[in-house]
Amino acid sequence: MNQTGLRLTSEAASSFARIVLAGIHREYPNKLDHVLDGADSVRSPRELHPAFFGCFDWHSAVHGHWLLARLSRLMPGLPEISAIRAALGRSLTAENIAAETAYLARPLAAGFERTYGWAWLLKLAEELGRGESIDAQAWFAAIQPLAHAFVERYLRYLPRADYPLRLGVHPNTAFGLAFAHDYAVFAGHDELRALVERKAIEFFTADTEYPAQLEPGGADFFSAALMEADLMRRIWPVERFAAWLTTFLPRAGLAQPRSLFSPARVNDRSDLQIVHLDGLNLSRAWCMRNIAAALPETDPRHSALLRSADAHTAASLPHVCSGHYGGEHWLATFAMLALTGHS
Repeated sequence: MNQTGLRLTSEAASSFARIVLAGIHREYPNKLDHVLDGADSVRSPRELHPAFFGCFDWHSAVHGHWLLARLSRLMPGLPEISAIRAALGRSLTAENIAAETAYLARPLAAGFERTYGWAWLLKLAEELGRGESIDAQAWFAAIQPLAHAFVERYLRYLPRADYPLRLGVHPNTAFGLAFAHDYAVFAGHDELRALVERKAIEFFTADTEYPAQLEPGGADFFSAALMEADLMRRIWPVERFAAWLTTFLPRAGLAQPRSLFSPARVNDRSDLQIVHLDGLNLSRAWCMRNIAAALPETDPRHSALLRSADAHTAASLPHVCSGHYGGEHWLATFAMLALTGHS
């Protein structure tokens, strides 16, 4: 859980389940990450991605499945549990996963969903692997070829990546490394874990006095500053991480800069880009809680981060179910992470 007074209630869990179930097999509207290489490659989302064609885009479908799998494991008494398991069973078949894996073999698919979708697929596999039910273990077995394909993509890509992407949106390098590290630790994949740790240290060790006052951007759903810190707390022991954080965000113990520690305003939830800022508030919250948990409770940053995490969660949690599909197709996942953490 998240070490604060905010918890995932059964009512919130049911609302998250219902909103994801409404979109998980909803094919349209749809925003494809698909390169056309001929007339025969003009195909429907369902044909291209039989497992993950819903929720507006591929990565949202993947993390929608993650949310359902997580609810199935953590809250098996939900009224929606039968519908949740039926939806997961419909998607996560060996045939569907084989088609998803084959899609990656297309010559022009090398950059498909790099690295946001890669990270979420591995997070879904990790969640399924944590499940103890017969169904969860069957789904975990079914998804293994696709998880393996994305691990191989990380292993090929990261040695060639000389510079990180410090963005507040999908390609953020720190996010992609963080979830890959989680999977590597869970799966005991020592090669992937060592590579992620080497690249994290290479990319981020020397960062000092990060210009966090420049955040947020108008379409951010990640804080580049906090996502980086959330990655590095995975890599280093407490003392090393705390010292690095002092040089990276030297004023964090005073909840400064204000733009980083105050929830973002969201003025139009019907706008597909502006509504990203609800996601920013929720992802900031989960990062702040993770970072606080990596610090001693006597560290003044610990309580400052938790207070800010609560404020960020409270600012956007009521708007996860806004009635606008631009936010509803993905925000429940970010809320779930803000309330329950990663594991």
